[in-house]
Formats: sequence, structure tokens, C-alpha cells
Amino acid sequence: MANIGKKAIKDRTTTDMKALGVYKPEYEGIIEIYAELVDQYNKITKEFKEGGYKYEVETDQGGKKKAPIVATLETLRKDILAYSDRLCLNPKSLETVTPDSGGGKPKSPLALALREMA
Repeated sequence: MANIGKKAIKDRTTTDMKALGVYKPEYEGIIEIYAELVDQYNKITKEFKEGGYKYEVETDQGGKKKAPIVATLETLRKDILAYSDRLCLNPKSLETVTPDSGGGKPKSPLALALREMA
């Protein structure tokens, strides 16, 4: 897995959001956090791979438990999914929004009617 860096992740995320018609400058803070999470995930995944994918560790009692790195990766995956939902970067979340057509006008008649009511 190539470590592309936080700035590249942020730039790619912004580009993807613009292509999907869901980017707004107000989302920069959330995009920044998302890029940081993805960068951390990439770095920790690299460590996990280099460590031989050790997913269990011995306990003091002689048993086995999930390795802390696995728990960290799982948490990061959940956080990344939550932020990608908020940023409309996955198909399921994109279904729930009306992308901006670039001119600031909603595409659907319902969205147009709701905008006129506001």
C-alpha cells in the first residue's frame, strides 16, 4: 500500500467531491479530519503488514486476544466510513443527496420546491 500522504489524500478527496457535485468550501474542516484518518490508516496498515499481520497477542493468563493494532485499524475503518458518509464519498450516502450541478441549483423538483419554501 503506497503511503501517499495527507495532502494528497485531501486533494484527491476534494477532487472526488467536486466531480460528484457535493463539494462546498465549508466542508474543508471535515475533509482535513478525513484525510488525517486515512493517512493514519495507511501508515498503521503498513506497520501491520510489515509485522507479519499478527492479529493476536498472548495474554498474561496464557490465552490470546486481539492485537491492539487490529483494534486500532478497526476503529479507524469505522471512523473513515462515518466521515466518508458525511462527505458523500460512497454510493450509499450519495443516494441521499442531490448533487450540486455547479450553478448552485438543485437538480430535483422536490429540492427546488424545498429551496423556494425556505
